[in-house]
Amino acid sequence: MMENRPNELLQRYWGFSEFRGSQKNIIEGVLNGADILALLPTGGGKSICFQVPTLAREGICIVVSPLIALMKDQVDNLKKKGIKAIALTGGIRLEELSDLLDNCIYGNYKFLYLSPERLKQEMVLERIQRMNVSLIAIDEAHCISQWGHDFRPAYLECSKLRDLHPDVPFLALTATATEKVAADIVENLRFKKHSVFKDSFARDNIAFSVLWEEDKLYRLKQLCAKVQKSSIVYVRTRRAAEELSNYLNANRVSATFFHGGISNTEKEKKLSLWLTNKVKTIVATNAFGMGIDKPDVELVLHYQIPDCLENYFQEAGRAGRDGKPAKAILITNKKDEKQLRNQFLSVLPDVSFLKKIYNRLNNYFQIPYGGGNNESYPLNFNVFCSTYQLNTILAYNALRILDLNSVISLSEFFFRTSTVRFLANKQQIFEYLEKNRTLQEVVQTLLRTYGGVFDFDTKINTGLIAKKSGQKEENIIQILLRLEKDGIIEYNAVNQDLNILFLVPREDDSTIHGFAKNVQEQNRIKQENVAHMLRYINTDSRCRNRQILAYFGEKCKKDCGICDVCLGRASGAIESLESLSEKVLTLLREKKRTSRQLIEILTHEEDRVLKVIAYLLEDGEIRINTKNEYELL
Repeated sequence: MMENRPNELLQRYWGFSEFRGSQKNIIEGVLNGADILALLPTGGGKSICFQVPTLAREGICIVVSPLIALMKDQVDNLKKKGIKAIALTGGIRLEELSDLLDNCIYGNYKFLYLSPERLKQEMVLERIQRMNVSLIAIDEAHCISQWGHDFRPAYLECSKLRDLHPDVPFLALTATATEKVAADIVENLRFKKHSVFKDSFARDNIAFSVLWEEDKLYRLKQLCAKVQKSSIVYVRTRRAAEELSNYLNANRVSATFFHGGISNTEKEKKLSLWLTNKVKTIVATNAFGMGIDKPDVELVLHYQIPDCLENYFQEAGRAGRDGKPAKAILITNKKDEKQLRNQFLSVLPDVSFLKKIYNRLNNYFQIPYGGGNNESYPLNFNVFCSTYQLNTILAYNALRILDLNSVISLSEFFFRTSTVRFLANKQQIFEYLEKNRTLQEVVQTLLRTYGGVFDFDTKINTGLIAKKSGQKEENIIQILLRLEKDGIIEYNAVNQDLNILFLVPREDDSTIHGFAKNVQEQNRIKQENVAHMLRYINTDSRCRNRQILAYFGEKCKKDCGICDVCLGRASGAIESLESLSEKVLTLLREKKRTSRQLIEILTHEEDRVLKVIAYLLEDGEIRINTKNEYELL
């Protein structure tokens, strides 16, 4: 019988005897021809929900996925099980693409993985129409909603699949969707008879904590050193990933880093080291982890504040997938809060700035009112910003919004930057400049403007260097090339010019009015996202788990009992400050100790120990010596 087959497939290919959570109901819904929205937590087994029903019937499943690494990982796993699957990754020649698509039509393949961008290719759409499609799965479906935290315009192409196969069921899957985003997914994918399944997002084995710490590096080292198996440290920049990895290694904590700026070969090498536990800690930017199911992650540590609770929860959820106790810790301080606001809020272009940029762009190319439609122009972004005294980050974000709303189309070169790393040491540079005095100003400007250029491939802005050194940008590029030739620097020069294609006739403010409300709403959502994130960090009176679940619309009446808030209450109820004071005094009678040593020995929250130390200092029972150690008076 059909209803028994999914269980047989689950046992045969995955070795599980039972489905988890809503998996069985989702699979049955798909097999009955319904459109399904599945809201499952990170690690909730989303892929099984489309892989099992596809194997239960004839035909191929089209899987739309946002990341090449995620596609490759799932296809490799399917092939190991003897299941025929294909992924349309980057760098495929047209001939090869044609052959792969033909294989999906005639070769009895069960899965075709592709990115949403592939749905813009006529060849791909034409061949999909000829395939015997049994199911269409949209992974990371929140990317289709412009109200979501990770809107990806190409995801709007997914609705084309509905036109190609109107009677084939859709399965949309995501781990992070608010009610508004969920409604947007259903509308954009044009669901017909549909059901929504939502499993609890609660991760009972993960202890969520927020640690306020001025010396974040020390706490990072301390926490990662305690990990027995593996951990992930999330940061916001590539440079921070490299710096923290180097710091941990220097402090005898085995670590590597992972970010978008390293080659695929390096990525695979670093990932393998971590997956096989040859290094304990991987320090990574936020793209890391999607599709990587490592069960024994004991600690996920956020070294900087994420821009929204969706990202935080998805990343934190990579801990404890084996069901064993795990920790999700965010280390922060007041400086971080300011940096978060500066990075995500101060550079949001409002409608008036968009009008200004659009007007400047048309004037720059001398496009008359009503003209410019389908006209293409090369643009040096730095020169453009310099001409009109524009904030480069604001201008960058504004151009992206114009691109997103089909006012202009930007070339891919715009999204790349040049990098510099000094190969010579300071003494060698000094000797070199003694012989090449005409280069002194540019080299000194580089060193003054960018920290870390001796240690890392550092992004540079040649327009900014030109402005600071009083030279033309063309001269700066020539000097950088000479420095590279002379072995002073490693210079990765990327064309920073962009090509702009104007997609509509110039109508100035009228052009922007068409999507002005959307821009205002998106800015409001981004501001709300940051506000929710900061509220979570600053709320130490309500269980962390309950705060997160409430944000995703899930009611939970029971405290988790293991987060920092719950443990703080428990320790307060169990032991008074007076009793804790006596323990501190007992330890100091044995020998002098620093506050860090006291915190490590005592099994109490840090703020309680520091509060006791402050009381004892005020009461004159202890003092601090020149080595920052506490001792009895």
